[in-house]
Amino acid sequence: MTIRFDQRVAVVTGAGAGLGREHALGLAQRGARVVVNDFGGGVDGAGGSAGPATETVRLILEAGGEAFAHAADVTKPDQVQDMVTQTMKRWGRVDILVNNAGILRDRTFAKMTSEDFAAVVAVHLQGSANCSLAVWPHMKEANYGRIVMTSSSSGIYGNFGQANYGAAKMGVVGLMNVLHIEGAKNNIRVNTIAPGAATRMTQDLLPPGVIELMSPKTVTPGLLFLVSEDAPLRVILCATAGGFARTMIYETEGVWLGEEDCTPENVAALFPQISDPNGQHVYESGSPQVAKFVGKAAAGKGVKLG
Repeated sequence: MTIRFDQRVAVVTGAGAGLGREHALGLAQRGARVVVNDFGGGVDGAGGSAGPATETVRLILEAGGEAFAHAADVTKPDQVQDMVTQTMKRWGRVDILVNNAGILRDRTFAKMTSEDFAAVVAVHLQGSANCSLAVWPHMKEANYGRIVMTSSSSGIYGNFGQANYGAAKMGVVGLMNVLHIEGAKNNIRVNTIAPGAATRMTQDLLPPGVIELMSPKTVTPGLLFLVSEDAPLRVILCATAGGFARTMIYETEGVWLGEEDCTPENVAALFPQISDPNGQHVYESGSPQVAKFVGKAAAGKGVKLG
């Protein structure tokens, strides 16, 4: 099976450099028409320039592809809407959205300001929501859409000095979960990539020798799969240095405690059983998870449901 994107239109945010540029180039190489979005600011979000996005477009055009640049700030809904409006006027459709734009303001939590926290969340999480909201009606009308969020091991597992970044990167997983449910009937598939790559955001954090191994090019194949015709559903795909793995959020079977036994002491005593991975389950939505314990409670109290 060859993955192609002929006649598809893709919007890639943060595509002026690093991962976003590789994603845009990869999509264009396989036939997609690409909207290259980049605000062109610094790693911390300051400033702004059309240069990075224009350079990515130049590379795509030189290779025979189709693309145009848009410098929308993803934290500004009106600018994002203008980008999507221009895309619809030019190509009449939006099939793919890659939410890749991001900034860093790393500090220990004790030294982090509320402004630093809000700024990072605004780009990564609110920016992903703004862009997804702008393309959503067009994807619903077309009964087709592929959206990818960009998470990180910092969000899934944590990383020192990145409370703002980690919170935002786990937040996009929650956004994916809900959009997956709401978009299913219109064939809108929503997934998440959790990349590890040497980019301008990470190069100062990586030791010598590792940078060469962690090329953004080693991540893009995973991204292209996630936005393909046969894309999976609600997947967190980790991609680093050519390695790919899937992160899944499991819940153990747990225990149920009756009213007389429902004490913190019993929770502590039964914690090994509560943590037992045997019978753990992946839930597709929140309702079955709640129903599990409601069912246990009903059975324990002799209540017949339904």
